[in-house]
Amino acid sequence: MSCGSKVLLFSTLLTDAFMSEKINIFDTTLRDGEQVPGCKLNADQKIMIARQLETFGVDIIEAGFPISSPGDFEAVKRIAQEIREPIICGLSRSVEKDISAAAEALKPARRPRIHTGIGTSEMHIKYKFNSTQEDIIERAVRAVAFAKKYVEDVEFFAEDAGRTDNEYLARVCEAVIKAGATVLNIPDTTGYCLPDEYGQKIAYLRDNVKGIHKATLSTHCHNDLGMATANSIAAVQNGARQIECTINGIGERAGNTALEEVVMTIKHRFGGLYHTDLDCTMLKGLSELVSDKMGMPVQANKAITGHNAFAHSSGIHQDGVIKNRSNYEIIDPREVGVDKSVIVLTARSGRAALAYRAKEIGFNLYKDELDIAYDRFINLADRQKEVHDQDLSVMLTQLFPKVAI
Repeated sequence: MSCGSKVLLFSTLLTDAFMSEKINIFDTTLRDGEQVPGCKLNADQKIMIARQLETFGVDIIEAGFPISSPGDFEAVKRIAQEIREPIICGLSRSVEKDISAAAEALKPARRPRIHTGIGTSEMHIKYKFNSTQEDIIERAVRAVAFAKKYVEDVEFFAEDAGRTDNEYLARVCEAVIKAGATVLNIPDTTGYCLPDEYGQKIAYLRDNVKGIHKATLSTHCHNDLGMATANSIAAVQNGARQIECTINGIGERAGNTALEEVVMTIKHRFGGLYHTDLDCTMLKGLSELVSDKMGMPVQANKAITGHNAFAHSSGIHQDGVIKNRSNYEIIDPREVGVDKSVIVLTARSGRAALAYRAKEIGFNLYKDELDIAYDRFINLADRQKEVHDQDLSVMLTQLFPKVAI
């Protein structure tokens, strides 16, 4: 082999060894997100959001729960007809009429998926189903096999997997893979797990389920203890290649894994080891759209998409950001569709922030002028929560009528 051939072979092996792995994003805003009281969407609203999700680049859209109501059946059917790029998924219980309804609603889909499953924890087996472990496995297998008659792509969910014994969970997963499941959803339904526990659970399944190479491991984490994002990321680090999540983390009780959080974590924390195929500049707009249509305000301090996510009011932070944005921001706001960072003037702001905002509105202050202005500014800021541009302009015009540039 020539020297050049050896170099090319080594380069190819090196590229393969460090090839970035795709993490599929399964958006369930229109199903799990819509289950929040007061957040019901009509079919037109669902289509509007689904179109944006398609443009955004999500891999799977869980469009709804077709058996739950005629309205949801029609919404899933319309999404299946009109949205062509992502996989379109419909939820069902492990009941034949549910599965048949999902299959019917998904008929127009170019890439349909039926999502069916059953609870697997001792809590659910005993108190929800009054059943046994063996019976649950039989019901799970029957459901997957029945769904497989309609579609090739069948996702199985093991509800309350977070509290399910790992050995038994592995038995369930192995059985449904044999029945034809292509995706294994391992939900932390009650938000019970710690990140290391959930990561170890995914690793256990990865290493102990026969035929696991035939299926994709998926996360579906709830946020009852505030760890949905951390759990989902721990799962990715241990072999999961699909994350189920919602815009703004909307969902049952304390919500689901927030799509924007896991996507930006994947983008910024793993050095290219993993990637998604999403246009992240759409995140802010999607957040606002979902918030508006569902009537669910986004908390101001929400990571990535909250109003204050790129706002700075502390003088020390403001000075650092003005000198170099990376001093206090790990994400460029433009990456997620936000125009720029915001310097908010409050009683905690310093001279650097005052000079910066003054210049933005047309006042270039010298040091002695800045000292005079700062004394007046602090008195004003103490009387109100925030000093806005109009307040600042009036104050500076009164002090320095000839300073405006």
